[in-house]
Amino acid sequence: MVSLAAPAAAQQRWRVTNDGAWFYQTVSGKRLARLARGAILSGVAQDGAIAVTVEGWIFAASVGPTDRDGYNLAVTRAPEENLRSAPAGALVAKLAQGFLLSRVDTTGRWVHVRRDGFVTKDDLEPVGEVVESPGPRPLAQDSSPPPRAGGPDTTPTDPTRALPTHRATVYRAPDGPALGALAPETPLRILSRSGEWSRVQFEGWVKSADLQPAPAGVLVGVSAAELRADPQRYTGQVLKWTVQYIALETADDMRPDIPDGTPYVLARGPLPERGFVYIVIPEARKADIAKLPPLVTLGVTVRVRVGRSRYIGNPVVELIGVEAQP
Repeated sequence: MVSLAAPAAAQQRWRVTNDGAWFYQTVSGKRLARLARGAILSGVAQDGAIAVTVEGWIFAASVGPTDRDGYNLAVTRAPEENLRSAPAGALVAKLAQGFLLSRVDTTGRWVHVRRDGFVTKDDLEPVGEVVESPGPRPLAQDSSPPPRAGGPDTTPTDPTRALPTHRATVYRAPDGPALGALAPETPLRILSRSGEWSRVQFEGWVKSADLQPAPAGVLVGVSAAELRADPQRYTGQVLKWTVQYIALETADDMRPDIPDGTPYVLARGPLPERGFVYIVIPEARKADIAKLPPLVTLGVTVRVRVGRSRYIGNPVVELIGVEAQP
């Protein structure tokens, strides 16, 4: 996660297009670090470059205190250490030993850090801003008035409706596995937008024999993005997810949505999403969870505690049931 310490009106979002793109100390100054392809930055153009603030998470054991040049941390691991978008998250940059940083906060084995610098425009491409619509609404007959006779159709365009311009692939999540394809002119409703992606809803028919009932009282297919976009809607709801187990953690004051000392699981998902969720577990389940190997895939039934947590925005849910997946 990379953002710019500049007035919001001057900012634009960018994606790193070249793996290993350089992060510079000044516009034409010293090379400091290499950025990962696909990292999203927010910045403002200055003299042919983009001024940004590299921000992310790094292992606490890989940094040490310093008082050089106004920074309070330096990378101590040789020859370099990874900077990630979240604890155990996507790679943002590779930071060489001695790289100076400012501490934002600390949680468990991870430290949230940042540093200002520059990236050349040739290594970036613009990305649209994230805009969330109010949420899904049932499709209904179009009740807008017909165009006036003898004149052009002046009915306002509905920004939530769209048609594919060609045969379009449908994905389970941005950059995730493909589900199928939509024929041109299929009526769609746009539920939300994120950069170059749009989450869409469409109606169709399937044979009843090809369906099975969803579990009673359990919602399936609800994404973490939906929880973040409308957290109040899902509070208290029971969901069925597939997640990837990362680590067992203990809550501290940096997790204000989880009581101090409460055990929770840091997990990637719900798959195939690439974000992270916090799964609060009962103390009685802690020993069993601790035996799980990292990166194992789990099927979980959870109840939503917080759709969008403070600070990072990850959903917080409570574990009801769990089973290993093949």
